[in-house]
Amino acid sequence: MENKKFNRTNYCGEPTAADIGREMTVCGWAARRRDLGGLIFIDLRDRTGLLQLAFDDNTARDVFETASTVRGEFVLCASGILRERSAKNPELPTGDVELEVTKLRILAKSETPPFEIIENSDVNDALRLKYRYLDLRRPDMQKYIALRHRATKVVRDYFDENGFLEIETPMLTKSTPEGARDYLVPSRVHAGKFYALPQSPQQYKQLLMLAGFDRYMQIVKCFRDEDLRADRQPEFTQIDLEMSFVDVEDVLAMNEGFIKRLWKDVLGVEVETPLPRLTWKEAMDRFGSDKPDIRFGLELRDISDIVKDCDFKVFSEPVQSGGSVRMIYVPSGGALPRKQIDSLVEFVKTYGAKGLAWTKLGEDGSVSSSFAKFLTDEQNKAILDRAQAQPGGIILIVADAQDDVVFAALGALRCECAKRLELTKEGDYKFLWVTEFPLFEYSEEEERYVAKHHPFTAPMDEDASLLETDKISCRAKAYDIVLNGTELGGGSIRINTPKLQADMFRALGFTDEDAQERFGHLINAFKFGAPPHGGIAYGLDRLVMHLAGLGSIRDVIAFPKVQNASELMTGCPDVVDQAQLAELGVELAKGVLDEVH
Repeated sequence: MENKKFNRTNYCGEPTAADIGREMTVCGWAARRRDLGGLIFIDLRDRTGLLQLAFDDNTARDVFETASTVRGEFVLCASGILRERSAKNPELPTGDVELEVTKLRILAKSETPPFEIIENSDVNDALRLKYRYLDLRRPDMQKYIALRHRATKVVRDYFDENGFLEIETPMLTKSTPEGARDYLVPSRVHAGKFYALPQSPQQYKQLLMLAGFDRYMQIVKCFRDEDLRADRQPEFTQIDLEMSFVDVEDVLAMNEGFIKRLWKDVLGVEVETPLPRLTWKEAMDRFGSDKPDIRFGLELRDISDIVKDCDFKVFSEPVQSGGSVRMIYVPSGGALPRKQIDSLVEFVKTYGAKGLAWTKLGEDGSVSSSFAKFLTDEQNKAILDRAQAQPGGIILIVADAQDDVVFAALGALRCECAKRLELTKEGDYKFLWVTEFPLFEYSEEEERYVAKHHPFTAPMDEDASLLETDKISCRAKAYDIVLNGTELGGGSIRINTPKLQADMFRALGFTDEDAQERFGHLINAFKFGAPPHGGIAYGLDRLVMHLAGLGSIRDVIAFPKVQNASELMTGCPDVVDQAQLAELGVELAKGVLDEVH
């Protein structure tokens, strides 16, 4: 009977020249075999790296013959003596050594994989995700998943050292729709009733503060049934925190320490603290975004006062309708050819803008413009002066009756220009806090004001009286932490009194009965003494994405979903037996049945 003891002594990426002469056993996958007649070399790969296995005239005949049958991705166990390589590979950490094999076992054979298991493979995403278990064998993918492990260890260590308790909250919860759509789970025992998978542990962590646990954290799965983007998944992982007896400054200080520790321990990068801060209003006015990338300038400048009475209606009418005309100045943008400028015109239209006006300054002092002839010389000069324009630059202008459109278009445009002109560099980490968000935003779909974050967010102390009288001016004790144009996390100080919470629900249009039906468990709990509390939640996937220097969270999640929220490897979601549905009291609508069949 075959010996099932492997007695692995080393991982493939561990041996160095200091280990020469040692006997060792390694296990892994055959990355490549090179047969040179009387010499065979096999690169053996595991999650730590590659080690060259050598077979030559000194190798026992049966071992040599076994080596000659090895193909790519065969699973091997090899024993032997580590020796110096005659042809060293300086690009490989183990490139100075090789294993002179004395014993070789093939533990499992492999069919030819659908793509080569190599670093930075350019195989299409659909194929990678269908065979995700093979994709995850690639060295770069294993590096990202290992980095995620190290990051989560830092999370637990840091918050443990600062007195936080990791407490699990339920996965099957009450549906309290106020935001994204819930994933619903039918109950077999309670016919006709449903659980919801949590969009966040928000209410439970607030109740934990009321219970006296003081400092809570959890690395937790959350679920949102919403459209996906590169940095969104239907199921995602949060670093969830809550603290009692704190205000904004306490939460921000604790989390600046966390970011400093995480970047230092994982990347060896020093993050300077305290982090810069912008109010939401300043972020929008300067960058057109509540998650601004501050690695480059290209800040927005308002020119509404210059053009409000001009004869060019494209500029004057939006201002007279309550909107604005704003610009960005791109110092090196004069090098953009006309075709690129035309593509930027189309780019801003995807954000709701009707067009893009521009003035381009040549290095020779020449000026070309899409709008200058419609303005007076004084108005044109005033625009150039406000831009502090120099030869070689370009002014890009968006006008609209809705400020939101101007901000969205120019906020995205400045990032697009920075990308095209390569104004950012790898390894430049610019963190900031955005604070004092609006407490409410108007939902056209629901035709009412809704909570910009969630209905448990406290208003700024001086704005509490505006809940009913001036919702649009009411600011929240809310804060987001932003890195290079990505929101890493967001949080707030919470409401902790029954009266203020009731006022908030009424401001959102809930009757007292509606509020009690949806959130009675929280409202009633507040009657028993809730401490002042607040917290934050980070997207762990996004954090790791930035630590790894990637552009998508898919590559730091072992088994991600695709754009339509399905998983290509297992084929979920999928149909289930009618018997299972009957047991749950669930019957599919005819249209759904027709689509399934």
